[in-house]
Amino acid sequence: MIKIVFFATYELRKMFYGKTDRQATNGFLFGGMMMRRISVERLNEDMVLARTLFSIDGNILLNAGIKLKESYISKFKELGIAEIYIDDKISSDIVIEDIIKDETRFEARVAVKKAMDGVMNGNNLDVKPIRNVVGKIVEELMTIQDAMINLQDIKSLDSYTFSHSANVCVLSAVTGISMGYDAYNLKELCMGALLHDIGKTKIPNAILNKVAPLTTEEFNIIKKHSRYGYDILKQSMEVSAYSSYVALTHHEKYNGEGYPLGLKGKAIHEFSRIVSVADVYDAMTSNRVYRRRINISEVVEYLVSLGDHHFDYEIVRKMIEHISVFPLGSLIMISTGETAIVVDNNKKYPNRPVIRLIKDPYGVEYKNFDEIDLTSCNNITITEVLGDF
Repeated sequence: MIKIVFFATYELRKMFYGKTDRQATNGFLFGGMMMRRISVERLNEDMVLARTLFSIDGNILLNAGIKLKESYISKFKELGIAEIYIDDKISSDIVIEDIIKDETRFEARVAVKKAMDGVMNGNNLDVKPIRNVVGKIVEELMTIQDAMINLQDIKSLDSYTFSHSANVCVLSAVTGISMGYDAYNLKELCMGALLHDIGKTKIPNAILNKVAPLTTEEFNIIKKHSRYGYDILKQSMEVSAYSSYVALTHHEKYNGEGYPLGLKGKAIHEFSRIVSVADVYDAMTSNRVYRRRINISEVVEYLVSLGDHHFDYEIVRKMIEHISVFPLGSLIMISTGETAIVVDNNKKYPNRPVIRLIKDPYGVEYKNFDEIDLTSCNNITITEVLGDF
């Protein structure tokens, strides 16, 4: 009886919602790239890699379009890669584009790595590669109207610091653009953002990569990275005082409870207030040695809840305007009990994306994947962000 009732409800829903203009007559989509993010633990042979994987140095590890083998999956685990993007019919025609070129993102990672390696080896900071890639990032982002961040960067555990720095730079730049920054100020902001963690070159890896909770003594050592970073950057004539200051003060909190100076409110330079939000957002949405990433919707809620406490609320608001709360390819459960995948965003209503229905409330996969624009269906809500299946 329950199944009959559900079937009637489903048929009625089809009558009212119909198919969106994204769908072909057979329920599948054509002419697009298929992509969704999936845990490495859920991979199996014959799945198809949707996005090329690169090493820390920007070398190709595995090209998009390759069918996976057990040896590849084992290598992912060995490298500490927790998730990848795959092609499949469930994510048919979901095209997820990065807001900067792959080459630029990898160049940023490599530049940060070389800068940090040089400092660790006792050399002076080589700023030229950093400034060159910052120029590219700013140029690319300033040509985009209403940039939305959908793609989550795939980081290995070894590349986390360098990928994190690149992501914080991009997030900071997008925020700066939305705040009306000109090219000059964007570049100074991005210099500080890309190098904000350079002081970690002075912190032992055993503490940086510790899985267990840090002791008070270890946390106090970690906190020194901000002063170390400032000391490194201020020695360079090619890094402005404002950019250097980001390294020193990106852990200050709006309520005065941060470190190392205990600055409060607008006494914290705006560059640092921007990088502070970007830093926490990327760290929380990344897999770490001691925990799995947190869903973007939860992280956005966390940032908003701490606006004008830990963070400048206006900066939080500006940043999350450009972040997809439910990124394309996210698997979700809705209030009807059905499983769906996010296929499009509504920027004005970030909590009401366009979704593709995948499974009924009993876990049975649909033959045809109908789509619903949640802005037109106020009686349906997203109840849970799922892992994968």
